[in-house]
Amino acid sequence: MVARGLRALRGALRGAAGSGGRRLSTRPARVPAADYQDAIRTLNTLQTNASYLEQVKRERGDPRAQLEAMRGFLERSGLQVEDLDRLNIIHVTGTKGKGSACAFTERILRGYGLRTGFYSSPHLVQVRERIRINGQPLSKELFSKYFWLVYRRLRGTKDESQANMPAYFRFLTIMAFHVFLQEKVDLAVVEVGIGGAFDCTNIIRAPVVCGVSSLGIDHTSILGDTVEKIAWQKGGIFKPGVPAFTVPQPEQPLEVLRDRARECGCPLYLCPELDAFEAGTRVLELGLAGSHQRSNAALALQLSRTWLQRRGYEAGTDVLQDVLPGAELSAQRSVPLAPTFCPSDAMIQGLRDTEWPGRTQVLPHGPVTWYIDGAHTTSSIQACVRWFRQAALNEDKPQDGSEVRVLLFNATGDRDTAALLKLLLPCHFDYAVFCPNFTEVSVAANSADQQNFNVTLENALTRCVENQKTWTRLMEEKGGPWLPAPLEVGGLLQPDPLRGALLLVPPAERPLNSTSLVFPCISHALQWITQGRDPHLPLPASKVGAHPHPVATSGAVLLQEAAAIRVLVTGSLHLVGGVLKLLDPTLSQ
Repeated sequence: MVARGLRALRGALRGAAGSGGRRLSTRPARVPAADYQDAIRTLNTLQTNASYLEQVKRERGDPRAQLEAMRGFLERSGLQVEDLDRLNIIHVTGTKGKGSACAFTERILRGYGLRTGFYSSPHLVQVRERIRINGQPLSKELFSKYFWLVYRRLRGTKDESQANMPAYFRFLTIMAFHVFLQEKVDLAVVEVGIGGAFDCTNIIRAPVVCGVSSLGIDHTSILGDTVEKIAWQKGGIFKPGVPAFTVPQPEQPLEVLRDRARECGCPLYLCPELDAFEAGTRVLELGLAGSHQRSNAALALQLSRTWLQRRGYEAGTDVLQDVLPGAELSAQRSVPLAPTFCPSDAMIQGLRDTEWPGRTQVLPHGPVTWYIDGAHTTSSIQACVRWFRQAALNEDKPQDGSEVRVLLFNATGDRDTAALLKLLLPCHFDYAVFCPNFTEVSVAANSADQQNFNVTLENALTRCVENQKTWTRLMEEKGGPWLPAPLEVGGLLQPDPLRGALLLVPPAERPLNSTSLVFPCISHALQWITQGRDPHLPLPASKVGAHPHPVATSGAVLLQEAAAIRVLVTGSLHLVGGVLKLLDPTLSQ
């Protein structure tokens, strides 16, 4: 039945669709807006992330081959590895929270009047978010300028022995190094892409300090299927004589990190909990919500303070002691504890002012409140659930009407979505909505920044339907609420082109009796969830509540009458990016 519905959907979708550079000037070039889109489209022609992951699998037996290839690309672009030493890099890896830790660190150091560079992944709405100067995404003009500079140099150096171009992520990493050098940043915060040992950012040979955020299971086909194997990969960024800090980890992966550090002569230290920095009645306020952000903030304090000390800056008015303790290890601790200190005013302000969209983000839009978090591992989903329950479910019920809770979910890659969905059950959602990470049904309607060539719509929808089946099974096991048995649906519910009804994917084999829906794109999912009640979303061409699907119809009535609609968007940063793009069109400008 699912296959038949997907075949019908393909037909409906086809119908919808038919309707070396340091000598260069640092001043932005006057580039027409079209050139930015041309740059993004050309970037998308490079090997996709899926191809890159396959390349990593092939090369991981010999990490030197991968890093040598990256070194070769860098040299063809006009830079030497030695040039990167001048960037005063803070290199950060981890499974959960490494982006947030980088964001805290960058914001703290920017508060000292330093000119910061920040390289992260993935982007949410526009590719240029990955490369930031002083906290702001690279302008379209500068992105175009540096993209074409690097691209033309690499294309111009192709020959029989060097006939290839770097993959998407490798290219952007090289481009980021060019940007940071030519824009003369005082430091660069560089987030590892995947793993550490074999990641293309690991051509950095002399960072100022390294950091490891919380470890967990992710990218198992690349990094290994145990936390210990993953810890070995993450510890690959350690460098001789370069101090490194880790947040508290389970005992065995922490021992792996310790051994990796000892092998290369890297002094590794454990970050104290943030509580240790909150002397007396002072409580450090964080710009990012959620208790799990406290360990990321504690890591950022150590990274920023160590960077300041090693580069000869004073981190506040206090006289700071040596950040590297020389005490012998106790029998109870395999990694020495870094010292606590009194955070400077700039550090306190930096933690408070940190912004990192798509992570524990709350957007109140009239009666609809969006809770947005790109969690996509078991540990990060657990943290997301704690945050959501505290932020949304503990609030008083509306006095003048009902509250409807909706989950909007998708997951990609080799992640165990059944495990992720099971963790979300305690949030007690009234509806679960699943959709691919495509903002619109028509490929042409999706911006070049968010085009994904790694997966077909059919495969993505098949994954969504499987997620729906998993959710239904979990709800049955839980003994969850059910709607009355509806009429059987014999295939795809065809849209009425005159009324512009939403396309909807049919349910799986069993009769439709669960409170879950699958839509073929994000915009259709948002239109159904909001029922025209979000003032930031454009009204659809027709009344979205009128739909022959029984769950869609009955749910639309509840959503239209609810005093409050609380929506948790999670499972994928790419899903989060598509949602933010639709909720805030200014992010695409």
